[in-house]
Amino acid sequence: MSLKHKTPMLDELEKGPWPSFVTEMKKAAKKSPMAEDGLGQLEKSYQTKLGYWKHGGIVGVLGYGGGVIGRYSDLPEEFPEVAHFHTIRINQPSGWYYTTKALREICEIWDRYGSGLTNMHGSTGDLVLLGTNTESLEPLFAEYSSRGWDLGGSGSCLRTPSCCLGQSRCEWANYDTMDVIYNLTQEYQDELHRPAFAYKFKIKAAGCACDCVASIARSDCAIIGTWKGDILIDQAEVKKYADGGMNIQDEIVGMCPTECVSYDGKELKINNPQCNRCMHCIAKMTRALRPSGERGATICIGSKAPIVVGSLLSWVVVPFIKVEAPYTELKELIARIIEWWDDNAKPRERIGELIEVKGMRPFLEAIGVPPQPQQVKEPRKDPFIFFKDEDFEKIYTKDKY
Repeated sequence: MSLKHKTPMLDELEKGPWPSFVTEMKKAAKKSPMAEDGLGQLEKSYQTKLGYWKHGGIVGVLGYGGGVIGRYSDLPEEFPEVAHFHTIRINQPSGWYYTTKALREICEIWDRYGSGLTNMHGSTGDLVLLGTNTESLEPLFAEYSSRGWDLGGSGSCLRTPSCCLGQSRCEWANYDTMDVIYNLTQEYQDELHRPAFAYKFKIKAAGCACDCVASIARSDCAIIGTWKGDILIDQAEVKKYADGGMNIQDEIVGMCPTECVSYDGKELKINNPQCNRCMHCIAKMTRALRPSGERGATICIGSKAPIVVGSLLSWVVVPFIKVEAPYTELKELIARIIEWWDDNAKPRERIGELIEVKGMRPFLEAIGVPPQPQQVKEPRKDPFIFFKDEDFEKIYTKDKY
């Protein structure tokens, strides 16, 4: 079956060594007129270097303010099948575990109501369904919800929490990421489905600092697994790595960000009080090194992509917190963080931007977290330190003035 749109520029994207989204769009276009017109409009965008998608108002399903992202074509006469091309976010299972039966169920329903195009997965974490019309939104949602699926977050809300696969498969996970995210998803249903914030708020859970879910760069609240004990060393395994050709000096010692690792050619040593638990040495020498002691998580706040202003990496707010069901301490902390941000943020202002404007001190005071050395992200940008009356009262009381 030949396609009605010629796509010479998109065809170039099929010639490289990697799988091409163009190839997949063409497969969908053979049985979906919507996918076919989507392909044609994309080719036109490549030719003119202009985008033809627009937001055309709010669309959604009854009772939900999020989960559907309205998309309309600026060229409905030329590409009528994509006059409406709404995106649907499906809330993914923790760790992105699917059975083949579940995936077939999702795809079969989507083929009936939409373009057949999917994104596995979006950067928020959701399973993304690309392209349906307004009339199909309610029956589509009714079918998915009747089978246990729910919409994810979109708009100025708590975005769909996501996590790495954690203890289900990974020996490095310091807490049960999947249970935490399932629990938080159930806890914050209203905040997820009915946008009421100044802007988006993302929670991501990583079992260790390898951060397979990229929480430190892509979430307003990153829950990153860590430990309190020493890194245990098996010197016999260290020798095997060296005998196998690993340049331990360059690949391990030279790459340590805190310079806490040393190697004399026979014995590897770690200055554990200096270690920041980055996981580099453990990930490179999995048989020789492993963490020990109490397990928990570090809470980092404030990362974002460059939308309104530039991108931010999150910084440490709570160096160590126990992460154990029913996660009361964690939930109360997140609630205080969101409350301060929601009370103070301007429209479309992420929490990292607000902290940069207001300062770390009022943020820590509002959420009840004491200042700690680990919270220092960078040197101060100005020489001014502002004291409050109660600061002096504490000093006088302590020194008995």
